[in-house]
Amino acid sequence: MTRPVEFVDRKTGEKVVESVMGDGALRFAYETLLGRTLWPVLFGSKLPSALMGRYYDSPRSRAKIASLASIPGCRADEAEKPLDAYSCFNEFFTRRLKPGARPLGDGVVSPGDGRLRLYLGADADTPFPLKGATRNLREVFGPGGAPDVPAGAYDVAVIRLAPVDYHRFHFPCACTTPEPVRVIPGEYHSVNPIALLKRPDVYADNERQIVACDADFGRFWMVDVGAFGVGTIAQTYAGTEHAKGDEKGYFKFGGSTVVLVVRAGALAFDEDLVRNSAAGLETRILCGERIAVPR
Repeated sequence: MTRPVEFVDRKTGEKVVESVMGDGALRFAYETLLGRTLWPVLFGSKLPSALMGRYYDSPRSRAKIASLASIPGCRADEAEKPLDAYSCFNEFFTRRLKPGARPLGDGVVSPGDGRLRLYLGADADTPFPLKGATRNLREVFGPGGAPDVPAGAYDVAVIRLAPVDYHRFHFPCACTTPEPVRVIPGEYHSVNPIALLKRPDVYADNERQIVACDADFGRFWMVDVGAFGVGTIAQTYAGTEHAKGDEKGYFKFGGSTVVLVVRAGALAFDEDLVRNSAAGLETRILCGERIAVPR
């Protein structure tokens, strides 16, 4: 059986055991022979996620809102509206927050709520550790990755969202987006700790939407990763010029991930994030918190 997964709470510096929504169902899917034989049906097609999405978009799903809001870490009191004002589960899941709930720090900030781990100095062609797997950036960027990821070393920040988190994501700094979003179809594995320990290559196998961004410190990429239950990755931004903190998009129901890829050394990442990552630990962060400063 999978042991509990711990992360570091950035504010207290203490280790916390993660609460996993749907623990029993996920253990069936990833830890039993029958569950694994169903992978092509569960994760190889968008249909299960689409069906779940249809249910969570319907008024019948309103009863699920209170269950999610009661899970530690949900911070439902920060929601823009009272819980009874949401017409369906997905409306609450993709909620906006009250003004000021996520103040912007200085430097480069986290694009979303989540659990962050750094992988520094990753070569585009050389496998690097990603949740126990060895994947390279060309695999993450998928077909056509070669022109998008030139030779050289990169620093990678993986921000993994859990269902309790705020599920809108934002630009981490002032930047421009000179190219359209590139969508790479894929599978729909969960990105929660149980799934990642059993299927650690999901960041290169799940659906990805990739946006190249240009900032004062150079080009970087935002890779939005879909997951089981995520029937939609919605890009809500418009135009090509963006201020730090501008909304970029949102994930519908399910745990999801945003990956930042930047030239190695372009940013000086905060020391606590570097230290925790070197120890193999994720750090719980909030959208808008500083994670690095340009060198």
